[in-house]
Amino acid sequence: MGKKAAKGKRLYILFESASGYGVFDVVESDQIGQLLSKVQQSITDPRKFSEIVKMKGFQPFVSPEDALENQMAVSEGLCHDSLKDYLALTLPACKDVKKAKYQLGVSAPTMGNAIQEELNIPCVSNEVVKEIVRGIRLHFTMYLKALAGGKWEKAQLGLAHSYSRAKIKFNANRNDNMIIQAICLLDQMDKDLNKFAMRVREWYGWHFPELVKIVNDNYMYARLVKLIGDRNRLKEADLEDITKVTMDEDMSKKVLLGARSSMGMDVSEADLANIHSFATRLINLQEYRVNLYSYLQAKMAVVAPNLGELIGEVVAARLISHAGSLTNLAKCPASTVQILGAEKALFRALKTKGNTPKYGLIFHSSFISRAKTKDKGRISRYLANKCAMSARIDAFSDYITNKFGAKMKEQVEERLRFYADGTAPRKNLDVMHEVMEALALEKAAAAKKDGAGKEKKKSKKRKVSEDDGEKKKKKKSKKDKKDKKKKKKKSKKSE
Repeated sequence: MGKKAAKGKRLYILFESASGYGVFDVVESDQIGQLLSKVQQSITDPRKFSEIVKMKGFQPFVSPEDALENQMAVSEGLCHDSLKDYLALTLPACKDVKKAKYQLGVSAPTMGNAIQEELNIPCVSNEVVKEIVRGIRLHFTMYLKALAGGKWEKAQLGLAHSYSRAKIKFNANRNDNMIIQAICLLDQMDKDLNKFAMRVREWYGWHFPELVKIVNDNYMYARLVKLIGDRNRLKEADLEDITKVTMDEDMSKKVLLGARSSMGMDVSEADLANIHSFATRLINLQEYRVNLYSYLQAKMAVVAPNLGELIGEVVAARLISHAGSLTNLAKCPASTVQILGAEKALFRALKTKGNTPKYGLIFHSSFISRAKTKDKGRISRYLANKCAMSARIDAFSDYITNKFGAKMKEQVEERLRFYADGTAPRKNLDVMHEVMEALALEKAAAAKKDGAGKEKKKSKKRKVSEDDGEKKKKKKSKKDKKDKKKKKKKSKKSE
């Protein structure tokens, strides 16, 4: 597809609107191509522009669904069947692109390539064409008066909403918006659960202060508060129930001894009821937090399996949330991924000319804490590099697998050993070749299973068809015998 308008050739313009496709004829295209400034001046004047550009034809869309389907094809750089039929009817037939006496101006080069390949229509996309398309869009209702009065704007708004909904619904299983919401809720719940647990400990501590020192886990403490209630009612028979909660008989005995010799004050039944209710709420929130974490793990296994396998689901989800989406994270270089989440420290260091931060959100990964102090910067840089690679694989790969992330995790482990004792790690190229070979074998095995399943179905169909054929033959033979008997009877009667 050319970028310059050929001299001596007629110029047509394809305009894609929310209502349909339009083809416009440009008068004196040679002069227009030479003087871009005059084109820009004529666009602002409707009278002058209508003298230069005239409508040759317009094909409206049949329905909103048809409009959305065509718009999706245009956005992907494809030539829809309805557009092919319209251009074939509107423009002169052309067997050879080089010998054509006209050119079709399009705003998108990818669209021009698709039209030229499908229909052998010479296409051009340059600044002059874009300026003319801008003028057509500005004065479109002047050519089609039926769309005046705000009708064309309504059509544009409706198609824009439909297109946005279709894009959001596309590939719902790999939607990273759910991960962003889940990790934000998970972080908020962790803060709230800590505050609520502190409040339960302080509230119930007036009645049974010794329990705070015996039990450290917040979830276990809330369950014991719900089980014990009034400490004065605890007996030896309750030891088994307490052990079910603590999973430790020695701790359960300490709870019983502490209840007997407690220094806490007595509380009323109404106070105990409120403490019991609040402890129940805390337990339910903790259980919901566990379910939410399992939901996050399941979503990460579909959306970003390699990144989750490399640094863990929570840290990977925080990176995606901070970047805005998995695609945005994949577009970030490794240096940006390394300090993602430490922007304030970075700008403060640049302002005061101090040391820049070595890591951001990836600090929560176990690899950083396991490295020595002098190696933390190096391992964070190496880990950020692997995170960037795994994010790009997850974002742009069609085949869902976590093998790349598992191998990259092994590489980070090898790098840690190299910093510790000098053991040389494997080369990245060799590791990636191993993964590709494993994936090729996995795909081949899956293809064999699919082929075997299809062959079984075909064999069943063949058996059924053979049985049906045999039944039909038997029926025919029975009918033939009956017909012969009838003929014999008729012949005897006639004699």
